[in-house]
Amino acid sequence: MPFCFTHQLRRTGLMIGTALLIAIAGVSPNLRAQHLNTDTSSTSSSNESAALTSPRLSSDLPDAPSALLDQQSGQTPAPTPAQQTNNPDAVSANGTQQTKRILGIMPNFSAVSADTKLPPQTAKEKFILAGKNSFDYSSFLIAGIQAGFAMNGDSYPEFHQGLKGYGRYYWHTLADTADENFWVSGLGPILFHQDNRFYTLGHGGFRKRAWYAATRVLVTRQDDGRANFNFSEVIGSGASAGVSTLYYPTKYRTWTKVGQKWLTSDIIDGANFTFKEFWPDINKKIFHTH
Repeated sequence: MPFCFTHQLRRTGLMIGTALLIAIAGVSPNLRAQHLNTDTSSTSSSNESAALTSPRLSSDLPDAPSALLDQQSGQTPAPTPAQQTNNPDAVSANGTQQTKRILGIMPNFSAVSADTKLPPQTAKEKFILAGKNSFDYSSFLIAGIQAGFAMNGDSYPEFHQGLKGYGRYYWHTLADTADENFWVSGLGPILFHQDNRFYTLGHGGFRKRAWYAATRVLVTRQDDGRANFNFSEVIGSGASAGVSTLYYPTKYRTWTKVGQKWLTSDIIDGANFTFKEFWPDINKKIFHTH
């Protein structure tokens, strides 16, 4: 793919350039070290005798210059970064954790806690995750609420009002949910070899984390962990919008309607990612749980 190929070329060029700079910078010190090696060999015996006669002086010296600077400034070394884990239910280094459900109702099966590295998924696992997000009991409740709002706004006059009208709104909403989930989280990730899970950043300021989460609509991980354009989301949501025209009235089978539904789907997914990014912090501060 052009995007991936260009990215690889730039990355390769950067690596080659960096290697050349390191090689050039290392020539002079290496030559100087070889020259000094002969000079210091003659004085090594005198240095050894001096060290034996003044053990206190050698023991008082710090292990490294940085240690002496830390002692004088009163600073302590930076902590070691948190170790990553393969446990999907692990608590991140800052004490937060993605829960399987948000507020105990909404499914959150695809969210991964910060500082967590999981193994690649199989095609079966991707389909199972898409199915759990589509047919969880909460999906039927949420679809009912969405259908009520749509009917109240008379989004599709052809569905009419009343109990029959609500039924039409309801099953169309369920179909839209399953349609998008299986394209974006199932078929797309399998075809493009991409990870359908949302990896929480969990570090940095609000704007950095919000920007990271919102852009996951366009950027995702390959199965091997590399970052790449989110073909699964963009192409999958477009395919879902096109398929949905098959069970909606004929007047909605236009490029304009499909494009509007496509764009709306991506915007909603971006908002969902942003909320999931901050959900562990909300859960910890408000509900005092991981």
